[in-house]
Amino acid sequence: MDDNSMTDATPPAEVPSPAPPAVKDHGRAGRDLKAAVASAVVLLSAIGASLYFWKPAFMLIVAAAVVVAVWELRKGMLAKGIDLPEQPLMIGGVVMVVVAFVSGAEALVTATAVTALVVMLWLLRRGIDGYVKNATASVFTLIYLPFLGSFVALMLAEGGLNGGGLDDDGVAGIITFIVVTIASDIGGYVAGVLFGKHPMAPVISPKKSWEGFAGSLLACLGVGWALVVYLLDGEWWVGLCLGLIAVVMATLGDLCESVIKRDLGIKDMSQVIPGHGGLMDRLDSLLATIAPIWLLLHYAVFS
Repeated sequence: MDDNSMTDATPPAEVPSPAPPAVKDHGRAGRDLKAAVASAVVLLSAIGASLYFWKPAFMLIVAAAVVVAVWELRKGMLAKGIDLPEQPLMIGGVVMVVVAFVSGAEALVTATAVTALVVMLWLLRRGIDGYVKNATASVFTLIYLPFLGSFVALMLAEGGLNGGGLDDDGVAGIITFIVVTIASDIGGYVAGVLFGKHPMAPVISPKKSWEGFAGSLLACLGVGWALVVYLLDGEWWVGLCLGLIAVVMATLGDLCESVIKRDLGIKDMSQVIPGHGGLMDRLDSLLATIAPIWLLLHYAVFS
């Protein structure tokens, strides 16, 4: 063989590596609006049907939301080496919301304390390493998800455990709480997209602006006033207080969840809801607003 044959041979052409899949740009909205709207319609339809026909059926939705939210938060915390004991958290969380609906706030406090103790005892089975880290995260999860979520059950229990329709205080309270929180999201989104120039917390949530917060404030005040006056037959000032509470707590809830995700190094908790990400990405504002709204309506409207 000619010695020059090796040097004169044409080297094989390099095969270009496939380009990474393009990430679809949803613009300033930051989400797929068509999928987001479709998902919202499905979820709201299920909620509306359960509240209209038989409100205890809504408790199934609440219990399922607690289970999925615990699963999402455990999945996210694994990125930081935190392993939540999902079985006792899920079972205890469901028990907490059911107890709150059936027996009230005092029973909820007891169920929360018992669940926390069970979770800490459950973690003893894993040994010493990481106990404090996992136990602390577990108690945080217990308060953040099922405990705050149980105030939805307390609201639903207003007016009795059965029934349904707008004539029921519990149903009217749930609708008020959900709609005013959605108003905060929609008002902030529209104002933020159209006028947003001054970031509220650029390190935590770059898309959230002070102009968006102003839009949320106006929307919450208007919707809160209308719902309390015309749906709940309450005083006008209660409606304005409701709107103010909703916009402040919904914004804080959204920022807190953004901090959690950034600390865990994830964009969305999961992808279980098309166009929205994870369930926790939709529950953040609702979890933050429900407790003070229930407190306000319980003593200023339903009493």
